[in-house]
Formats: sequence, structure tokens, C-alpha cells
Amino acid sequence: MRGDEPANHAFRADKDGRPASSPDAGRPTRSAYPQSHAQLSNAIRGYAAEFGLTAANGLANLRPLLERIQADEGVPDLACELFAAQAEEYAQLEEQIAEISAKLMAWHKADECSRRLAKIPGIGPIGAALLMMKTPAPELFRSGRQFAAWIGLTPRDHSTAGKVKLGVITRAGDEALRAVLVSGATAVIKHAVGCKGRASPWLIDLLKRKPPKLAAVALANKLARIAWKLMVTGETYAATSTPAASAAAV
Repeated sequence: MRGDEPANHAFRADKDGRPASSPDAGRPTRSAYPQSHAQLSNAIRGYAAEFGLTAANGLANLRPLLERIQADEGVPDLACELFAAQAEEYAQLEEQIAEISAKLMAWHKADECSRRLAKIPGIGPIGAALLMMKTPAPELFRSGRQFAAWIGLTPRDHSTAGKVKLGVITRAGDEALRAVLVSGATAVIKHAVGCKGRASPWLIDLLKRKPPKLAAVALANKLARIAWKLMVTGETYAATSTPAASAAAV
């Protein structure tokens, strides 16, 4: 890490230099629970398929699958016991996710800057709260580009002899924060594709040149730059502006 780069603090400090209060302090972050949630869901689906029981994609379809397993007389008793244990673990994870989400939402509603950040398309309340908690003083960054690089959303520069060549993103910085921004950008792209004619010209042109996954990373980069600008200036995101247009100045 260079001397002029902000450290990757776990939480943002308040005006007195002390860590800001966080609903996740002293416990696993919210991002860890959905990962465990998905892993357990995939394991249950895999085991159920061995008994010829399947369900449509989506976490909402998992509980009905577990109920069908318990009601199916063709599933051996020992297997039913194992599925019952997994169902209990799954229910506990859902409770933990709901508890953390509720605390994050309460923190978000009480923080003025977090509420402003949530107005950026693709950020939302959870993304805004995580940006506030995990970002050190935004004034430490010279620009929105440096902030995006700190998160790990800037491509590696392999330029030589005047020829510009950008590689994959650095993946430096906070993985959970980067994942939230990319996920939000992916949702914006899906909405733009489904509502033809309403997306920004920049995004339309990007989707013509890049596959959706790469386009999502590029959009996440711009969302990070916009968020940095709002944190530094205290401005509010204008609903009439597009992420690309707002990021042009940062």
C-alpha cells in the first residue's frame, strides 16, 4: 500500500476519530450470511435431487422443497433426519439475516448521508449503510477514481509504449463492499434491458461493447465515484440524472 492511499478500515470513523457505531460490531458481517445461506441451499438441493426431488431456482422455493421431502415416503428415515437438521440450520440462518438486516435498516434511517446515498440507482439502503460504515473519511481520497480503486473496481493498467491496455479489476479493498456495488449495478442493467429506451446513452453504448458482467463492473465503478462525490460535497443525487452523467465530474 502506498503512503498516500487510505487504509482499508473496517468501519468509518466519526468526527472525534472514534469508530462509528455499527450493528455488525463484534460479529460476522451481513454479507457472510447470504453466502452461507446460498451454500446451504445448494447443498439441500443437491441431496434432494438424489431422491428425485427438485425445485425451481430461488430461495423462496426451498422451504416448500423441504416440506415435500418430509412428506415423501420414498425418502429413507435417516435421510429425512439429515434433511430436518439442514432445515433447522436454514431457519436459523434466515433469522440471523433478518436480525442483521433490521439493524442495518435502523442505522441507515438514522444516518442522513446514508439516506442520500440510497437514492443513487443500484445502491439502496443496504449498500448505502455499508458504504458509510466501511469507508474511512472520504476526504482522504483525492478523487472518485481513487475511491473506486480503493474498493477494487479499477482495471489494472498494462499500458506500454503509449498503447493503452486495461486488464481485469484489481480486486483490492473490501470484497463485501465491492460485491454489493456490483450486485446493485447488475440490477440496474437488468432493469435497463427490460425497459428499452429508458436507459442512459452511456449504458446502452456500454452494453453494446461489453458483456453484462463486465458492464456491471464498469457501472459499479461509476456508482462508487458518485457515492464518493455525495459523501464529500453533501449533495443529493438528482433523480433526473444518470449514473454516467453524474460520475463524469468525479
